[in-house]
Amino acid sequence: MAVTSLDDLEKAVVQIEAQGTFIDPEEGIQYDSAGRGTGFIIDEEGHAVTNNHVVTGAALLKVWVGGESKPRNAKILGVSECSDMAVIDIEGTGYPYLEWFGGAVRPGLDVYAAGYPLGDPEFTLTRGIVSKARADGETDWASIDSVIEHDATINPGNSGGPLVTADGKVVGINYAGSDSNQYFAIARAEALPVIARLLQDQDVDSIGINGTALVTNDSSGIWVSSVQSGSPADKAGLKAGDLIVAMEGLTLATDGTMADYCDVLRTHSPGDTLSLEVVRASTEEYLEGQVNGRPLEPSFSFAQTLGGDVAPSTSGAGGTAAPAYEYTTLTDVENAIQLEVPTTWDDTDGSTWVFDDEVVGSALSASPNYDDFLNTYDTPGVFFGASEVLTERFTVDSLLDRFKGNNDGLDCTYEGRDSYEDALYTGQYDYYSDCGDIGSTIIDLVAEPEDQSFLMWLNIQIVDDNDLDALDHLLNSFEVIGDLPSANGSTAVPTPAVAEEDIDPSWFPPTGQASVVLINDATEDITVAIADQEYAIASLDQLVITLDPGTYDYTATDPRFDPYDSTCEVEADAIYRWYSDDSDWGSCDLIWSANQ
Repeated sequence: MAVTSLDDLEKAVVQIEAQGTFIDPEEGIQYDSAGRGTGFIIDEEGHAVTNNHVVTGAALLKVWVGGESKPRNAKILGVSECSDMAVIDIEGTGYPYLEWFGGAVRPGLDVYAAGYPLGDPEFTLTRGIVSKARADGETDWASIDSVIEHDATINPGNSGGPLVTADGKVVGINYAGSDSNQYFAIARAEALPVIARLLQDQDVDSIGINGTALVTNDSSGIWVSSVQSGSPADKAGLKAGDLIVAMEGLTLATDGTMADYCDVLRTHSPGDTLSLEVVRASTEEYLEGQVNGRPLEPSFSFAQTLGGDVAPSTSGAGGTAAPAYEYTTLTDVENAIQLEVPTTWDDTDGSTWVFDDEVVGSALSASPNYDDFLNTYDTPGVFFGASEVLTERFTVDSLLDRFKGNNDGLDCTYEGRDSYEDALYTGQYDYYSDCGDIGSTIIDLVAEPEDQSFLMWLNIQIVDDNDLDALDHLLNSFEVIGDLPSANGSTAVPTPAVAEEDIDPSWFPPTGQASVVLINDATEDITVAIADQEYAIASLDQLVITLDPGTYDYTATDPRFDPYDSTCEVEADAIYRWYSDDSDWGSCDLIWSANQ
């Protein structure tokens, strides 16, 4: 039976106690706490409306109906985090219920706020008027287009209770108050479409958290007080006490409201995969993952790993801290790779990656002064290259070994090699410390995607702790986004230079082996070096050719050339022509391949 007067209002207004473990950003963890709020019954079946922040994340609910001394059990049917609404189902049937007000809500309308404020079991009713029919509904725990502003006093514990007319008809759902005697209720037009879906066991604009927008001195985000078991948030690995700082790459709650968070949810369907970035203060971890996708896991941070080994940042004679970097995104000329770099690293280049005098892929470089980055230890910078071609010649480790060999002359301390992993790539990195008089740090990272379709190299020099933030930006942003050029800058596989019928039969290697035709331009001597993974020997005058059995990389060592090493990188079942003169070795060109 519908309630038709204020005298009978208490019969359809319920007090709700939510028991569970919640974590407050100021008070910390609250084990087995029991928070209380208000709700109201909307049909004879015992369906009741309340606020999301009253019930979500609770282990159990107790509901007192009509001032009863014994609580009844109830279950949550559906919640809306952004509209701050929930529908619960109280056991039993035959309940008195409230109907909605059908008239226009205008300023001056007499209204009454009903509920159980401050956890008191005694039913209260306060009187006021509607001050504003459409007020701003953005708060730190909800994002509602518009709400009703009124002056009928509500206190903590009134949340979820009805705002009614003199004949007991519901004008809105009380959900917020302020110290200036301004109180707010969710209007009928906002509430009814959401309630209809909640009654169908559907969550609306929700991932399963009891959240609040939080802004601190150095961050902002959605504070997670509790998590609903089995929800998308739970499956993603979110925990009470987490701070969601970004969703789908958008920084959250910078204005202290839920608006950005809710805009992301409302832009997507419930089953969509959404990226998350989370700070977990309890373990001092930065986590990345997805709702409806990859679970949260720690994000690699060089800043945390190397923070104690890098000099503090200063600027000028006064020793004042250098300003924090701002960032911009670079792409190469092929639009194949991208990287986020400090705006002050404005000496940039996005041309192709030239490796051993051969174009092997795309490249980006950035530094305040790139020449100084290459030749000194006192200028930060980065080189980022990506190549499909090099996968035929190197593994992650062997390419890193190649760069390590090139670094033997560095005035640095080699600290060792370690594993690298992020959401897209895995690899290894070498770490060099105490470089030069300034004590800079150099990182050489080689990584690849899961399908090993290309290799990437990042060479990064950091000078002080201001560069650590840049380091993490670099590592969080490097990505292959398009087609990489192959050898010689083409996007196609290079065509052999010599037709098969024009090749001396003695040049063809046995199956599974490779041959290199060594041509001395000065003497016109020709020597054919053929090798497999078991051996590699050839000589031309004083030249010694050796083959790395793991990579098919020929290395020429010629004592005539002021100790000089050069490399011809080859693959099996192919012939290469390698020229030399009396001073150097030139390019090593593919002239035939059984694979083409």
